[in-house]
Amino acid sequence: MLGMVSDLIADRFRDHSFDIAKQDYKFMRIKAAKERIYKMYPDIELIDMGVGEPDIQADKGVVDVLCQEAGKLENRLYSDNGTKEFQAAAAEYLSNVFKVDNLDPYEEVLHGIGAKSILSMLPLCFINPGDITLTTLPSYPIIATHTKYLGGVVYGLPLLRSNGFYPDFSNINNIILYRSKLLYINYPNNPTGQVATKEFYKKVVDFAHKNNIVVIADSTYSTIVFDGEEPLSFLSIEGAKEIGIEIHSLSKAFNMTGWRIAFAAGNPDVINILSTVKANSDSGQFRAIQKAGAYALRHPQISRCNVERYSRRFDLLIKVLKEIGFDVSKPKATFYCYLPIPKGTRDGVVFKDAEDFSLYLLTQAQICTVPWNTPEANVRLSVTFEAKDIEDEKRIINLIKERLLRLQLVF
Repeated sequence: MLGMVSDLIADRFRDHSFDIAKQDYKFMRIKAAKERIYKMYPDIELIDMGVGEPDIQADKGVVDVLCQEAGKLENRLYSDNGTKEFQAAAAEYLSNVFKVDNLDPYEEVLHGIGAKSILSMLPLCFINPGDITLTTLPSYPIIATHTKYLGGVVYGLPLLRSNGFYPDFSNINNIILYRSKLLYINYPNNPTGQVATKEFYKKVVDFAHKNNIVVIADSTYSTIVFDGEEPLSFLSIEGAKEIGIEIHSLSKAFNMTGWRIAFAAGNPDVINILSTVKANSDSGQFRAIQKAGAYALRHPQISRCNVERYSRRFDLLIKVLKEIGFDVSKPKATFYCYLPIPKGTRDGVVFKDAEDFSLYLLTQAQICTVPWNTPEANVRLSVTFEAKDIEDEKRIINLIKERLLRLQLVF
């Protein structure tokens, strides 16, 4: 009987190249390795700088709204494609924080059950077999995975240190461009920490107009910027709304990862077809969560408190990493820093790739990171590690320094 079911599984699952649990989605492997380390070294503190999730809970005001709304009779109902209150709050947020004032909240904004859900639906809106999605490498894999589900093709645009971690559109073959439907970009960028500039976004808009491509701008980390850097919206660029949408998530900026609430905003035709797919995929997020999300969006100072904490931790961490020998600067945004891997250690260990180094850090120093080998061998460190207070942050950073020094890394 089990064999019969296996024979009936859709052909798309016979191509394991897009299986995020086994290939692209390396967090599963890191999680398994962490569990082994916990068993091997139960008395040693593991410093988790791997998967990026906020280290503190949602703001008390947000939680209070959820508690107040959760028991109201009217909030038991399906929300379908969203509440007008959340749509209005999202439009106000884009206006207040990003100076994007040309949005109709009811025609050009759509909520989602997290950014991941929105990204998974967008290929259904546009991709036929053989169509191409252009996506940066490395990147969050969901839009690429679902493009492949539909028989589409993913064309990677490498984010290289030599190019400032921006994609190069100049060398894409005309045949690729002709078949391309979607362009996925993500700034501030995970994992590199790079931010977009107005000049870069203008290039993206011109490229999309010229080649008739829809832009999906993933702005999940949009307000987590440091040292005078200002939040920048793709939609603030002239012509952007004509060819694309922007996705904002409350997960990272507002410590609401598990709440699963986000929104897409921009081109009304994209929003309309996305709403059609969404209406046939889910029944909307719990109304009480949308109301709490609306409260959060109307209190952007919540995310500024997070920025202060992450910036402080980076100031401590980057200093230590430089002392160890890493070629690294403080990122302009996100809670990630992206490090080229060392060559090896003084006692003869040679790191063949990023995953090799990441696993070495985990087993030998009990420091958890996330590796990337494409397009260059780097590891990502997140400053979302759990710490009780500022003194505990300093203690953890000093512990990182002690453990890294013991490894005697060679660069």
